[in-house]
Amino acid sequence: MAESKDASRNYDVKILKNSIKFYLPRVEGYLEVIRKLASEYGGMSLIEFDGYFEKKYEPVKYVRAEVHVSEIDVENIIEFANNIRNVLKQKSLAIEYNNQLILVEEKEE
Repeated sequence: MAESKDASRNYDVKILKNSIKFYLPRVEGYLEVIRKLASEYGGMSLIEFDGYFEKKYEPVKYVRAEVHVSEIDVENIIEFANNIRNVLKQKSLAIEYNNQLILVEEKEE
């Protein structure tokens, strides 16, 4: 995290360079996921939208939860997303890391 501490200013500036967006369906258990994200990352923004996945509109609303962090381990965030996918009982879950879309999908047997 870049920080600016100029003695002539009466405030500090923190720049969080990494953005993670979680695309969550509003299904049973999603509020617990939101609470987990809030406790893990502190603050976030939430945007609700209609989903269009697998070439069709979904009857379920979605929420994009966006968090910002200074440092991130991509493998850990993918594992975290997979855990969320399992909790929400989804075939796939989309996350976006610094403008790269990552789909975490159930393994086909």
